[in-house]
Amino acid sequence: MSDSLPNLFLSTAHECSYLPDRAANTLFMDPRFPLSTELFGDFNRRGFRRSGDLIYRPHCQGCHACVPVRIPVESFMASRAQRRTLLRNRDVRMVVKRPVFDNEHFALFLRYQNHRHTGGSMANPDPPTYMRFLVGQQVETLFYEFRADGRLLAVAVIDSLPDGLSAVYTFYEPDLPQRGLGTFSILSQVRLTHELGLPFLYLGYWIEASPKMAYKSRFQPLEGYRNGRWARLSAESGPAS
Repeated sequence: MSDSLPNLFLSTAHECSYLPDRAANTLFMDPRFPLSTELFGDFNRRGFRRSGDLIYRPHCQGCHACVPVRIPVESFMASRAQRRTLLRNRDVRMVVKRPVFDNEHFALFLRYQNHRHTGGSMANPDPPTYMRFLVGQQVETLFYEFRADGRLLAVAVIDSLPDGLSAVYTFYEPDLPQRGLGTFSILSQVRLTHELGLPFLYLGYWIEASPKMAYKSRFQPLEGYRNGRWARLSAESGPAS
């Protein structure tokens, strides 16, 4: 690469987080490289994601299961089930917060991890690890709270990009499954992206065979990044609901 672009590095093989009995490799950007909003947006459009300060993309031998996906918000149509989720959460208000440590957020994050991702890499983080996981030093990130009657229900961590928003991570109250807070968070981010006049909400990786990631195909239309270009996912590769 030229001096104006970062070096990329390929990790050694490691256990796949989503598909059992598979090895994975990760391609990642040199974290020391100064990252502008424009460069971050360009890498994001090429299928990279952010975890803390690490900008990465799966690069696995013989496997292409991880498909970067985004919602073109102008074309998005909520399904009947999604409209019911919106109605169930009509009492919820979204409040924007700076990306700083908050004890209430952290307590909710721990409850969510212990319920949804027991034994995962972030199951028992300390506050600095939690913040390093969610917040990058060179990108514009905001936390969006979801509250009803003053109670914190969910927090969505969102990056701002030149062509949209990137849903970095969402954690929510695990004791309220009837609300569908994960779905409600994405629907709220679609609305926010539209209100900001931006074309895309980036959702990270869709993995058809992984229950943790397959839900993303319920948001239609959905575009996937394959073979160096973004294209609408077909009914066969990403069924609508």
